[in-house]
Amino acid sequence: MKKMILAFCLVILSALMISGCGSSDGSAKGNGEVKEFTIDATNFEFDLKEIKVNKGDTVKITLKNSEGNHAVKFEGYNKEVQGDKTISFVADKAGEFKYECSIFCGAGHSDMVGTLIVE
Repeated sequence: MKKMILAFCLVILSALMISGCGSSDGSAKGNGEVKEFTIDATNFEFDLKEIKVNKGDTVKITLKNSEGNHAVKFEGYNKEVQGDKTISFVADKAGEFKYECSIFCGAGHSDMVGTLIVE
């Protein structure tokens, strides 16, 4: 009887482990919340200088180009969002990561930076 209960428990455990692997649509999903941000870019400035999320959160970033042509590249995550588009990724690495304008836009281009903080 004990062997049957043990075998049954192993079957259930195996089924739970297999069903937990991967996601149905093939995309990575975080264990945390979905955090959405819009960065408004004008010539030589982002309105959002700091983005704070928790490790495991899904981060959605929309870039709005109010003035000029800009894109934002997130170091450490190999992600880039073009103007008037949205990207999403899972913040799976803790730390501080620089983001910056990745399209040269003139004399103040180097001032277009911010920090993604993953706690």
